[in-house]
Amino acid sequence: MTTTTVRQVVETPRRPDRTAPRETRLRALDGLRLVAALMVAAYHYGGRGGEVTTAWGSSPKDQFPTLSGYFAYGCLGVQVFFVISGFVICMSGWGRPLKSFFASRASRLLPAYWVAVVLVTAVFALPMVAFKAVAPSDALVNMTMLQQPLGVDRVLGVCWTLWAEVRFYALFALCVVLPGASRRRVIMFCAVWTPAAAIAQAAKEPLLDIVLMPEYAPFFIGGVGLYLVHRDRRDVYAWGIVAVSFLIGQHYAVRSLWNAADPNAFAHRTTLGIVLVVALGFLAVTAIALGWLNRVNWRWLTVAGALTYPFYLVHEHLGWVVIHSLHIGLGLPSAETFALTVASMLLLAWLIHRYVEKPLTPKLRSALAKAR
Repeated sequence: MTTTTVRQVVETPRRPDRTAPRETRLRALDGLRLVAALMVAAYHYGGRGGEVTTAWGSSPKDQFPTLSGYFAYGCLGVQVFFVISGFVICMSGWGRPLKSFFASRASRLLPAYWVAVVLVTAVFALPMVAFKAVAPSDALVNMTMLQQPLGVDRVLGVCWTLWAEVRFYALFALCVVLPGASRRRVIMFCAVWTPAAAIAQAAKEPLLDIVLMPEYAPFFIGGVGLYLVHRDRRDVYAWGIVAVSFLIGQHYAVRSLWNAADPNAFAHRTTLGIVLVVALGFLAVTAIALGWLNRVNWRWLTVAGALTYPFYLVHEHLGWVVIHSLHIGLGLPSAETFALTVASMLLLAWLIHRYVEKPLTPKLRSALAKAR
């Protein structure tokens, strides 16, 4: 779910390799990343209850009687993010030393994240805002990105996914980047992590759950497998990794997100609907990996990919404030409020990208790469 530049990292072969992918920007992956972020936004604005009900003045189910049931599936955009992340992290870590990998990851995650934490804390502290800010001490801990394991209140509701991403980065860095990425090492990484995560699920040991992430591992592993497919579409082991990851991943998605039909429930997600969305996510990344979407090469998709991470960070909590101002304060209809809220969050994301990420990311990357 980060805005890593999606460029190809290819080992120099001893002889021409017809299966090696060409060095090109995968702009379709940028577009898919934004689609996943918009799915999550639809879920937060119109597919769930909670504090967004205060923003609307009533349940989103009343605001969107038809669409709310579809918006409820938007939370699966997170699983799509994880598949994309597996693909991109394997690609960006291939042939890169550990120090450079760490500098790249930290410089991409932290500047926009720090600004988002400060913005949400400051806005929620305003007396006219109906939502409660976290305690100052908790807000400071949030700057470390370790609030979840420390049991501290979160400033950003979406930051739990960043905690999963960070753990994936650490596993990949230690097992693949540190010794040096190669096809065999990446396959072994996937082949060991998959059963280890299953064992962790059976063992019910909290430490194993934290490290191995049984519920999210299949999506990261599936993305890694799809990068191997991108390098060589005839790689049987890579296809096997992808297939097993999808089969296990859809199980976890159904188990955690399915809810039985209940007239009192906010929305009813069906088993078939969940499996279908997960399958479409895997298929979309597969199509990109195989080069089927190479013609989707519009330059604006690069901008879309760059906006995704800051949009993802700020859209939920600041979106509540905008919804309340437009719908309750100005009396705008639900549809117009929804569209304007998304547009305003995209504009804010562009401002963060332009005035925070662009100047600070290269400076932070350079400082971390040079540090001893």
